Amino acid sequence: MVNYVLTSLFIVLQWGFTVYAYFHLNATVAEYFTFDSLGFLLLLVLSIISIPAIFHSHRYIDLHNEPPKSQSIYFSALIVLIAAIGLAYLANHIAVLWIFTEITTLAASALIYHHRNKLALEGTWKYVFICAISVAFIFIGILFLSLSLGKASSDNLSFQYLISRSTTLNPFWLKLAFLFIFTGFTVKAGLVPMFTAGVDAKDKAPGPTAALLSSVLMNMGVVGIFRTYSIIAYTPLQHWANIVIGISAVLSIFVATVYMIKVKNIKRMFAYSSIEHMGLVMLAISIGGIGYYAAILHIVLHAFVKSSLFFQYNQIYRVYQDKSVNHIGNYFKYNPTGAIVVLLGFISATAIPPSGLFVSEFLIFRALFEGHQIFILIAVLLLLTIIIWAFAKNILKVLFTPIPNFDESQVPVIKPWESYTQLALIILSIYLGLTPPDFFVQLIKESVMFLS
Repeated sequence: MVNYVLTSLFIVLQWGFTVYAYFHLNATVAEYFTFDSLGFLLLLVLSIISIPAIFHSHRYIDLHNEPPKSQSIYFSALIVLIAAIGLAYLANHIAVLWIFTEITTLAASALIYHHRNKLALEGTWKYVFICAISVAFIFIGILFLSLSLGKASSDNLSFQYLISRSTTLNPFWLKLAFLFIFTGFTVKAGLVPMFTAGVDAKDKAPGPTAALLSSVLMNMGVVGIFRTYSIIAYTPLQHWANIVIGISAVLSIFVATVYMIKVKNIKRMFAYSSIEHMGLVMLAISIGGIGYYAAILHIVLHAFVKSSLFFQYNQIYRVYQDKSVNHIGNYFKYNPTGAIVVLLGFISATAIPPSGLFVSEFLIFRALFEGHQIFILIAVLLLLTIIIWAFAKNILKVLFTPIPNFDESQVPVIKPWESYTQLALIILSIYLGLTPPDFFVQLIKESVMFLS
């Protein structure tokens, strides 16, 4: 009962903070946090997804009948994770962003290890180890960034100050700083070269936790890269930075394609799909122009779609007690409402109309065409076609193909209301993609205005 009260209170405070941010757009509080358009937009997305995350976490805990200590650790870590992600979005100083990035690692690790078994321990240590390396990379990058200031009269490392002084920064140290910071944040964003920890973490973590790791936490990694890129965008190094980001983007999409072809674990399949989408986001940033708008739109819509699929995973596992696609099938028969979520989630994740992601991906391809990157455009379209085929092959089997010798007497009854939150998130992503309100469009435009 205490957990219900405290998590409910946290949601109220989270939304209260979000409303406060709305009425204080572009204001700075406590010196190190600014409610800019990008930070507020992603904070709003976080607050929306936090409601089903906590709801499904309670459902997950209740079904497993876990002891009070286990519940307390889980919900404490969940609250810390959500709070740290929100503050990282709003951080206007790169060192503060680095601090909250590390806090998300500690909180996520406690959630990944929730099951307290050998596989959870393996996933947790791998996540901690790789994230520790990534945080060290970011720290080294911050040191290089401070060196790039040279003999400036200030050691201010706020993003606003660095952008204002970008043309006077030492190019050599700035280039090194960007390389290290970009590489460090790829572990959170789920990009090459440090994507592996995130895939294992999503696989081993409880479904509601994996939903956060594959959506709002990945958005935090993108924010770290985007804000650092904003500094270098005003310098002659922008073209070089675009090449670095573009290489990581294409490699990420390629890696996702390779693994999607052979993966049979449904959770890992969703995770590799996220890598593909983050690759598209980075590709959009590297092209520039309308690509900046498409990148922000894409991470918002992807967060709603992918979190809904991971929330639904728990229901799939309750029916089959298995993650393997080879042992999952005919889901429409056992959970029709949940199956609709999976089908709509698949359509949305693969950007098939009426998916909202169709709009953002179309804008990305338009940016590639207008940027005369025809070879990359063709290569990415080919890779995405393979991903859609691999994804469809597995999802259609899950939904429609009966399983031989499956004991239907053991299938639990899953109420339709358990899937309503996921349907709402997918419908929201379609709405924001196809008929976005003016307020939403304006927030994205303001987020990228200084880069356009």
